[in-house]
Amino acid sequence: MKAIIQTNGQMKVPARKIRTPWWVPAGLILLSVIPITFGIIRLMQLINGAEITPANARFFASPSPVVIHIISSAIYALLGAFQFVSRLWQRGIKWHRWVGRLLLPFGLLVGFSGLWMTLFYPRSEGASDLLYGLRLFFGSGMILSIILGFISIRRRDVAQHQAWMTRAYAIGMGAATQVLTGMAGALILGTVNEFENALLMGTAWVINLVVAEWSIRKDSTRPTRTVYI
Repeated sequence: MKAIIQTNGQMKVPARKIRTPWWVPAGLILLSVIPITFGIIRLMQLINGAEITPANARFFASPSPVVIHIISSAIYALLGAFQFVSRLWQRGIKWHRWVGRLLLPFGLLVGFSGLWMTLFYPRSEGASDLLYGLRLFFGSGMILSIILGFISIRRRDVAQHQAWMTRAYAIGMGAATQVLTGMAGALILGTVNEFENALLMGTAWVINLVVAEWSIRKDSTRPTRTVYI
């Protein structure tokens, strides 16, 4: 359902019948805790000069991309969770707009730094060609979704803006869901090989996008409301 622009400075956008439940942003933040914690540990290792091993040598050799990725991912995940709170983008509340302007560059930093590390860092042990391809595919998809979301809001198409930004956030949260799929894989399969690890990581991105598409389709069936622009 697309937004309808009116001549009096109003716009029709999908309305929520009820306010977003508190557990939605809370759940997203909770899901982000583990990867953010691992990111903080990685930053501390870089700052304090941890022992260089084959697993982390690439980060010490070129720390800037991973530092940018960790910081921008944490900001994008935490602040982005509140963008799904309907009260914060209703008429008269400017949080959504201002935070969105902040999140857009951070989201692009997440995507581009992830692509840079995939393309130019030496591959870590156990990284298969499939995982390499998945990281390129979903990283590019996140960047494209953010760009399309920005273009949509410039055209005052709020519904499409929400849809593309939801997809971008879903991809960006892939690392969080990968913790869960990795745990599930370890419990079910035990020690996984390169191919199985790639499938588990890819499954996390797919799960997030399925949930995102379900949310987008659900919102598209709701009645419209008037927003003043």
